[in-house]
Amino acid sequence: MLAGALTVLIKKPFTKWLCFAATALILRGAGPSFIPDSTFKGSSLENWHTLGAPNWRANNGELTAKSNGENSGRLISNRFLQDTGLYFQFRCTGPCNTGVLLRAHQTGDGMQGVFIAISDTGLEAYNLRLDSAGKEIEKTKLRPAGGQIRFAPEPSPTRRAPANFPQPPSMPGGIENPIRRPAQGVQQGQWNNLEILLDADIVRGFLNDGGGQISAATEDMNSYGPLALYVGAGSEVCFKDVSLKDLALKNDPIEQVSPRFRMQRLSPFYYGWSADAADFNRDGKLDIVSGPFIYFGPDYTTSREIYPAQAYNASTQYSSKDWVQHAYDFTGDGWPDVLTTSHADGGKTGAVLYVNPKGEARRWAEYQVVGNVQSEATLLKDIDGDGKPELVYIAEGFMRYAKPDPANQTGKWIVHTVSEKGPWTAHGLGAGDVNGDGRVDILGSAGWWEQPASNTSDQPWRYHPEAFGRWTRASAGGAEMGVYDVNGDGLNDVVTTLQAHGWGLAWFEQKRSASGAISFVEHMVMDDHNSDKSNSVAFSEPHGSAIADIDGDGIPDFIVGKRFWSHLDDYYDPDPYGPAVLYWYKTVRNKKWSGGAELVPQLIHNRSGAGSDVLAKDLNSDGTIDIVTATRSGTYIFWGKK
Repeated sequence: MLAGALTVLIKKPFTKWLCFAATALILRGAGPSFIPDSTFKGSSLENWHTLGAPNWRANNGELTAKSNGENSGRLISNRFLQDTGLYFQFRCTGPCNTGVLLRAHQTGDGMQGVFIAISDTGLEAYNLRLDSAGKEIEKTKLRPAGGQIRFAPEPSPTRRAPANFPQPPSMPGGIENPIRRPAQGVQQGQWNNLEILLDADIVRGFLNDGGGQISAATEDMNSYGPLALYVGAGSEVCFKDVSLKDLALKNDPIEQVSPRFRMQRLSPFYYGWSADAADFNRDGKLDIVSGPFIYFGPDYTTSREIYPAQAYNASTQYSSKDWVQHAYDFTGDGWPDVLTTSHADGGKTGAVLYVNPKGEARRWAEYQVVGNVQSEATLLKDIDGDGKPELVYIAEGFMRYAKPDPANQTGKWIVHTVSEKGPWTAHGLGAGDVNGDGRVDILGSAGWWEQPASNTSDQPWRYHPEAFGRWTRASAGGAEMGVYDVNGDGLNDVVTTLQAHGWGLAWFEQKRSASGAISFVEHMVMDDHNSDKSNSVAFSEPHGSAIADIDGDGIPDFIVGKRFWSHLDDYYDPDPYGPAVLYWYKTVRNKKWSGGAELVPQLIHNRSGAGSDVLAKDLNSDGTIDIVTATRSGTYIFWGKK
């Protein structure tokens, strides 16, 4: 964290009153989602000035104001910004009547700006006008702006109010959700945190890691000015860790490719978020399918459409067809087919089967085989042990798997329901033998389902709650979850990202009690910018992942990348403009480390990232794993070197 302190001047030592110690909220990785340009650490008010009452004090990075009666006042920073990232922690003594004014520019003999009001009930956004003494002249509530956009739509009486940020879902009675819900509203007597992102004409506020959120249209993207902390009448408020960032200043790192890999870019355009490989033309060489194209091996410079191709605007559009793609001979005719899953608007939702035309020079016939898919991740795994893979997914609140109907291979697939009705999150999905009974279990961000010895009915499998994900601003859970023995103790562990649209990578060490009961111990591998991990790797949006033995030591490794602009070109997600990195985490076993193992990050590329998944496969049969990713900047192969 940069420590360019906002230092200031006071006329006498701060001895009258201080922020009293308070119980802190238990917030993992509490701190800004951005790396600040400056964080206040001082004990003076040199780079601030006051407007109105009450008196402000500074001490060891804390800014405090206490108001009595009808007095209120503001502490104004001397730094001017337009697009602003602001983070601070605050504590209210008594009723909470506080907030922050942004882009506080002069208007005649007064001041005007965007005001985020903080009260005991949460956040509100206003356009605020003040006179020269700081007295409120006019306060107009700002209209909702919505979520996944950068520019607020024009107001219209016929347009419905846009959706803001989703809140954590409640489970039906009797079903445990172990994922912690963020605190709702301001927590009295405790430190709360608030991040505000004012970009263009939308201001977004995130209270207590997403427990209280707001997105509002400012109707003005050109104003420019400082911020002002506010304490209203009858309140005492203490602020600390006040951090600022100029959001308009962005940086792209110099491109790096690991010497372990050679990069080949198949396409520079955004067609989808997934890839798979099979010998589609049966010439003995693996081909790659990604989006609408088959790229033919062994050089992958020639391609053909399987459905009509049209690139998407990476800034404002989602791929409507290819969220996840799978390749397998689903029809049993000896020619590999393609299955795509998606729940995007504008295309066919669910699962669509594209049938290989057996070498004919035409696009492939398509059939919708599963009518609804709600999970962004889907897997192709042999669940029932028949030697053929099934599609694992979530739909209508249920964890499910589906397989072709032998009597009608292009008709609707046979669906098996595994879980009770959730709702289970759209992110985080895994399949593997957790308990060592030889049967494949299914995992989600909120736990795992144990496959019964007799899997012949659609009765729910036994559910084991486990927080394999954590809630962020929009959702909980990560990408593909790995089930393998990380530390070599003979028990399968779980490796997963925690938030596909947030932060976190962890491995969960399996433990067995004397009675055989299974539990897990979390070992954090990568948190956010504010974590205390000794390694410096921290990136958000770890939406695509895979498991493969990259270095050939016989131990699986974990591959994961950032999905750049995961929710479009905006500040809906934390750190959306951070470098689009792709890493593999080497599994290193050492009994001296916590849990007996460590996942060590190794950079593959820093300018592409991942989509919804990562393909890790030996494409050219040279004994090394190659990696394929489909992203908003194109489709890539990273050829493994010996």
